[in-house]
Amino acid sequence: MKTTTLLATAVTLAALAWPSLAPAADTGTAAEAKAMLERAVAAVKTDETAALEKFKSGAPGFKDRDLYVFCFDAGTGLFTAHPTLAGKDVKTLKDKTGKVFGDRLFAAAQKDSISTVDYMWPKPGETEPVQKETYVTKAGDQGCAVGYYK
Repeated sequence: MKTTTLLATAVTLAALAWPSLAPAADTGTAAEAKAMLERAVAAVKTDETAALEKFKSGAPGFKDRDLYVFCFDAGTGLFTAHPTLAGKDVKTLKDKTGKVFGDRLFAAAQKDSISTVDYMWPKPGETEPVQKETYVTKAGDQGCAVGYYK
């Protein structure tokens, strides 16, 4: 009886520990994307210039695997922080099929509200687009967003 109890306890503990032994996922989750956006909004509200520099450089907390913060001027639509699109107009973004989705990102940037926009976009370092959902809001003069790949 004592051996059975010890064995059952060992199996239970091993089962509970199993998830922590698994390697971290290669892609970020919806919850992680939303949390990163909330951190970005707080950073913009504290010091917009410093925050944009952190987003551009991929500073810890603002870049994680395939998650990253990007921002655009909420008035003009020009990207102020993006890994590859700095200076371009968010409103003109199109997917590989030519479908414009950037105008939806621009329109979704509303103060005190987080919206989502779905579109096809390649993961960082890849060329083939996949489904992406992006959380978007307005912080100060910036439209800021973080998307995750489905």
